[in-house]
Order: sequence, then structure tokens, then C-alpha cells
Amino acid sequence: MANNITGKTYDWGLLKRVFAYAKPYKAVFAWSIFLTLALAALAPVRPYLIQLTLDKFVFFNDSSGLLNMTLLMIGLLLLQTLVQYYQTLLTNTLGQSVIKDLRIDVFNHITKLRLKYFDKTPIGQLITRTVSDLETIADIFSQGLISIVGDSLQIITIIAVMLYADWRLTLIVLVPMPFLMIATYIFKEAIKSAFQDVRNQVSALNTFLQEHISGVSIIQYFAREEQEYKKFKVINAEHRDAHIRSNWYYSIFFPVVELIVALSLGLLVWYGSKSILTNQVSPGVVVSFIMYINMLFRPIRELADKFNTLQMGMVGADRIFTVLDTDEKTPNTGNLVLPQMRGEITFDQVWFSYRQTEEMPADNEWILKNISFHLKAGETLALVGATGAGKSSTINILNRFYEISKGQVLVDGVNIRNLDINYLRSHIATVLQDVFLFSDTIQNNISLNNPAITLEQIIATAKDVGAHEFIMRLPGGYQYDVQERGATLSVGQAQLISFIRALVHQPKILVLDEATSSVDTETEHLLQNAIEKMMEGRTAIVIAHRLSTIQNADKIIVLEKGEIMEMGTHQELLKLGGYYKRLYDLQFASAGIVK
Repeated sequence: MANNITGKTYDWGLLKRVFAYAKPYKAVFAWSIFLTLALAALAPVRPYLIQLTLDKFVFFNDSSGLLNMTLLMIGLLLLQTLVQYYQTLLTNTLGQSVIKDLRIDVFNHITKLRLKYFDKTPIGQLITRTVSDLETIADIFSQGLISIVGDSLQIITIIAVMLYADWRLTLIVLVPMPFLMIATYIFKEAIKSAFQDVRNQVSALNTFLQEHISGVSIIQYFAREEQEYKKFKVINAEHRDAHIRSNWYYSIFFPVVELIVALSLGLLVWYGSKSILTNQVSPGVVVSFIMYINMLFRPIRELADKFNTLQMGMVGADRIFTVLDTDEKTPNTGNLVLPQMRGEITFDQVWFSYRQTEEMPADNEWILKNISFHLKAGETLALVGATGAGKSSTINILNRFYEISKGQVLVDGVNIRNLDINYLRSHIATVLQDVFLFSDTIQNNISLNNPAITLEQIIATAKDVGAHEFIMRLPGGYQYDVQERGATLSVGQAQLISFIRALVHQPKILVLDEATSSVDTETEHLLQNAIEKMMEGRTAIVIAHRLSTIQNADKIIVLEKGEIMEMGTHQELLKLGGYYKRLYDLQFASAGIVK
């Protein structure tokens, strides 16, 4: 995407969106502009005072006047220092305040995107957008547009003062200016491309690191350290080369500028000396022009860099707003909140495909085909089938993580599209096979920092599922930090914590997605007791490969390639002698059990 972003420096629509985030900080913004203008106005004053000092006091040996002018210049320096300090402070404060608000909006937007978006977007790319791309937007305020305006005004002011002092000297000084403008333009275009390449390489590096650090166990299991190391060396080298290219342009540009400045200074000394000898100009004017040259060429030299800073800020803004403009949210189509949810679930001729287009998907793209079942409040439904049969898709649809293509899903007789989505999800608790725990305390992992959930409630729930004793054996008990993804806990312990998390939120509907498939038989027995406690008085949907765990379910559905092949109780399905019976016999035979 970023490769195609060019010329965004002048995208005023994009710039307007960025500056809209500065509205809450109007006072800071106004003061930043005022101080920038003040710096531009103060810039030529000091050289002019030096000119007056030389011409009117030094050459006439006026020590009293010299002292007064010296004190005046010291006062001016202090004023300029103070103005520069507050201008820098305010512009940086403005930039950081804007990206703070933007980062909040981006994070809030990302957390509400449907799962389909994350299926196709690398997490490392989103991290780059939310962190480093946003930092470039801060530079729009601290080093970009405001600084460009200030430098431009300073250039105009200095040239005006120089013309007023001596137009002939001014023209001589400006003779090398076209060469500087050409060099600046070439540098600006070259560095723009280099900076874009740097941003792309940063994104690629972040994506690679995020994926490979998260999956480091897989790398080690399969002894892929050396191969992944070689891949990383290539990506890291490309990242280095991109930075070197950008630095190379600087190493060419700045010496060229210094050469042009020296040429302008040489012309000034040549023509100024002749003019002094012929009394056409005073020595003070020539000295002041030396200072004007430095003040004139410094902002011109920096303008190219600041234009590219602005350019990169706009590239970052374009990327950020692309994320914010992503229409991948599950629409909150309803605002209905039931007086009391019972947990009755109905799937009515539901068809689903991950390919959501205006055209209907092909036959082989359907994940679920004409799924219909009814589950009374408090009943338990078990979903059985091979990998890819559509079991997990069924519960994702219930949570509205994905939208169905045809049919309807009802909860308590109401289409879930008519229910407020936050209300719906707050009454559905899901326990997954792969438990995700944050790098935080056990208490916060259970409550998810919900202040309405007290430690007493958590302890009571932990006792119900049989997890209180193992938690109290940990250092700090419920304040124990589980580290990233619960790395310091066993699989069974992490699963028990996820059970407590599900129960403490008091859901009406409980979803267990192969919640015991990753643990040993002994731990599974402990978890099974916890599951029975969890299911009491709740509607439950259980996905399980081990049929021994679902024999007491009120209804079992056998899915194959997205279609319902069989439906009934455990005993009813055994009597059918079909798919379920074959799967049941296979599992018992593999376990060495003779019936």
C-alpha cells in the first residue's frame, strides 16, 4: 500500500483530517503559531542591531552607546531563547496530544473489527500502524507544517530586510540561490522515495518479529532456528540498506549546501569589500549580511528535510486513516435489549461462507449449508465432526463475529441482528481450546479489569470449579503474574482460569470449543467436573472430539462438510448406526476398551 503513496504532502483533505484532531487543543495550537511568527520576526533583529553598533558606536568610539546596544542584544538573545523554548515545547506537546487521541481511536477501532479482517491482516503491520506510523504524525506538528511556515516567513523577512539595507548586496548574495533550489528539489524527491522504503522495511521487520517471537516454540520444536535466522538477516539487511540510502542522500546534500553557502559568502566578501572601499556601503552592513546569509540558508537547507518530515507524516496519516476507514466492523444493527435473557437458541436454515460478496458463493465455498436446530433454555448441544466440518463457524456466527449469508439465528425468539451486539456478547461466554491469558495478574485475567467483578466473586467462582487451591499455592495467589499468554502455568491451570473467567461474567449461554482436548486424561477429569458446574442452569454449546465428554448432552449434531448428517441424543445416534456410531466405536477401540 505504501509503495503507491506519493505526493501526499499536498493532500489537503488528509491534512485537514489530521488537524481536526488538534481542535481540542486550540489554545496550544494558537500559541504555537504565534510563537513561530514571533521567531520569524525576531530573526533579522540581531544582525540589524550589530550593524547599528558597528556603524554608529564602534567606529565613533561611543562606549556608552556600545554598552546600551550590548545589553539590548543580550536581552534580545534571552527573549529569543525563551520564545524558542516555549515554541518547541508547545509544538511537541501538540503533536504528542494529537497522536495520543489518534492512537486511542485506532486501538478502539481495531478491537471492534470483525475476525475476518485479522484473518487477512498481519498483526505486525497493525502494530507498526499503531506505534511507529503514528509517531510520524506527531512530527507534522513539531517538525513539519508549523516549522515550514515559520522557516518560510523567516526567509521572506530576512530577504526583505536585506533588500531594505542594500539591494545590490542582496542580489549578489542571492546569485547562487537557483543552484540551492535545484539541489533542494532533487534531494526532496530522492529522500521522499528513500523514506517510503524505510517505512515499508520497518513494517516488514515488525511483522516478521511479531510472528516469529510469538511462534518461537514452533521454531524450536522443528529446529528451524538457523533457517529463520537467515530469513531475518535478509529482512534486517534490507532495513539497514533502506536507512543507508536515506543517509547517503543527506551526505550528498549537506556538503552541496555548504559549498553554495561558501560561494554566496565569497561573493559577499568580494563585492562588499569593493563597496566599502568606494564608500558605497558601510562595514556594519557587510558584517550584518554575513549573519543574514547564515540565517537565510539554514532554513532553506532545512526546508527540504522538513518537507520530507511532513511527507512521511502524511504517509503515516494515510496509513492510519486507511485503518480507521476500514469498514470491517460487525454492524450493530439492533438496539434491542431483552428484559431477561433465557438462552434459547434457534438456527433457522443458516447458510454461511467466509466469502462475503454480492454474488452467492460457489457450492464448494459454503462453510455451513442449511443448518437448522432448536435449543431450549438450559439445554446442552454438542457439535461433532471432522476438522473443517463447520463446528467453530457455528459458534462464531452465534457471537456475530461473522455474518451469515442466508437464514437467521434467534436468541429467545429474537433475530440476533436485532439485538444490541454488546448486550448479546455479554451474555455469551466462550472457552476456547487455546487459552489466551494476558501478561497480568490472575485476578485481572479473570475479571478483565471489570470493576463490577469483585475479588470475592472470583474466589467463590474459583472454589466452584475447583481451582482455588492451586491458585492459592502460587506466589501471591490471585495477584500472581501469569506472564505473557500464561507461560508460567500448565495447560490445565490456564484452562481452569479461563473457566472462572467465563463463569464470573454470569453468562446465560456457555460455549466450550474443544476446551479439554489439549489436556491429559487426569486433568480432563478435573476439568469435566468444572464443566458440569459451569453448565448448571445455562444453555451450552459444546464442541468436542472426545465423545465420552458429551454423552449426557440433550442434543448431539453430527456435521460433515457444513451439513447436518445426524441429530439426536447419544443413545439415539448409536441406534442409527451411522457416522456417530462409527466415530464412537473408533474412539473406544483406539482407547483399548471392549464393549
